[in-house]
Amino acid sequence: MAAPPRSDVPPLGTRASAADLKAAGTAVQSPAERFRDEVLRTLEGLRSKGLDRASALRALFPRTVLSDATYEDVVASIVSGAHLLFFGPSGAGKTSLAKELWNLFPKGVWVVEDCPVLDHPLSLIDPAAATRFPPCPICVRRFAAEGDPARFDPASVDPTKVPAEFVQLREGFGFARLQGSSEVFPDHLTGNINLRKLEEIGDPMSPLVLEPGKLLQANRGFLLVDEIGKLPLGTQNVLLQALQEGTVTPSKSRESFPGSFVAVSTSNLSDLDNINDPLSDRLTSLHVGYNDRHADNRQIVNLARADLPSVYVPEILVDAGVRVVEAWRLRTSEDNPDIGEVGSNRTLIDVAARTAAVATLAGRVPPSSNDLRSGLLHAMRGRIRARSGDSFRQNERRVTEFVDQYLAPSLKRSAGVYWCRYYRGVLKENSGEAESLISEGRRLRDDAALRSQPAAAPDTFPRFRTFAKYVEERERPGPTISSADAAASVFRLLEEFSLFSCKEEESDDAPL
Repeated sequence: MAAPPRSDVPPLGTRASAADLKAAGTAVQSPAERFRDEVLRTLEGLRSKGLDRASALRALFPRTVLSDATYEDVVASIVSGAHLLFFGPSGAGKTSLAKELWNLFPKGVWVVEDCPVLDHPLSLIDPAAATRFPPCPICVRRFAAEGDPARFDPASVDPTKVPAEFVQLREGFGFARLQGSSEVFPDHLTGNINLRKLEEIGDPMSPLVLEPGKLLQANRGFLLVDEIGKLPLGTQNVLLQALQEGTVTPSKSRESFPGSFVAVSTSNLSDLDNINDPLSDRLTSLHVGYNDRHADNRQIVNLARADLPSVYVPEILVDAGVRVVEAWRLRTSEDNPDIGEVGSNRTLIDVAARTAAVATLAGRVPPSSNDLRSGLLHAMRGRIRARSGDSFRQNERRVTEFVDQYLAPSLKRSAGVYWCRYYRGVLKENSGEAESLISEGRRLRDDAALRSQPAAAPDTFPRFRTFAKYVEERERPGPTISSADAAASVFRLLEEFSLFSCKEEESDDAPL
């Protein structure tokens, strides 16, 4: 959630001089300090709107669904100024959470115009700021007496001669993302020689010929490292220097560059042992696992489906698909490399889309429970790691047997919960009204012509009309299907799997 606008932030593109910034009392802060202040200010704004502590923390991460304890740990780590390592099973939402942090990160900063690594203007004129955040060698040459870096003294630089601009951090300029692999070498992080600049300058050791690597691109901002444990040890050591000292020393450079940023990294469980100890010590490790609450897993699917093309899948089928994947998680180890992703959040999201695709190809609208079975098999088998034909087929049989065992109980649970909500919430547990609805529904379920009458004749089938309105408001079936047809499909599922009974113990989060 975006923070409320600040009155003290200038418009992007505003130009000034270091003298202007000094006169205005502009602070020189580290990225971690700026991040902390932004998070605290945003939380204060959310609390002022009436949100309690837990709701305010959740609102910081609108596209990620995790436990309240995880949100608490993440925000506490940010406020403390820590670098982060999110570890856990594949597909649990680690990278999504890291992206949420970048979305939350404050992006407006004052920089020295034309500085490739975004030096703060005051680091060139204020000895205290220069000591804490040394300017880059390029700016040192630019503002040193007669261009001699040995003669650079921030106290003697004319502040009116240091041009400043207020910019927004973006990829390559204050934000860098690194995908871990064995082929990411140290120069990916430190930078490479720009041959065109080398030809112009002629000195291969000059900092002016350096093309900034990922760490320099992240200076004054945010670094996201996916699968950090897959980085070679030599590359990890380059990152370690930046985290320890806030500087980066390219292999062919005589001088160090500033590399101050907030680092957020991710790792699957199987790669944790590959992170060297000194680097691991610089990161606050936070476990990001699968959600235990059914309502949270449903929210993950709902958020993802909001971005997908509008294809109606009855809520009972969506809900039952989530329950099958949850049952798999309870009964399968997270760290099995061959089937570790079968129960991932990506599978949760994929089930409804695959179900809709199967039904669409068969010309069925909306999907049926058989389409859900096919959708589950497509989504879950597609997450099996194919190491060999035999192992894949063995795991494929395992998934198929599991789906066949748990699909019917999941459908019964989902249909039961759906009916109980309607029976208790709308019918107020009036069994006579329930029997009348069932009677009307059985007349309408397979007769499309008859179903069109409720819309044309308001007094016809009044109880089914009320049910159809409930389905429309709850499920938002969209323009591809009428509310009466959507209600008929839900009625069929209720009739098949709930038997229109409502048990006292029927609840969302009770395990299968």
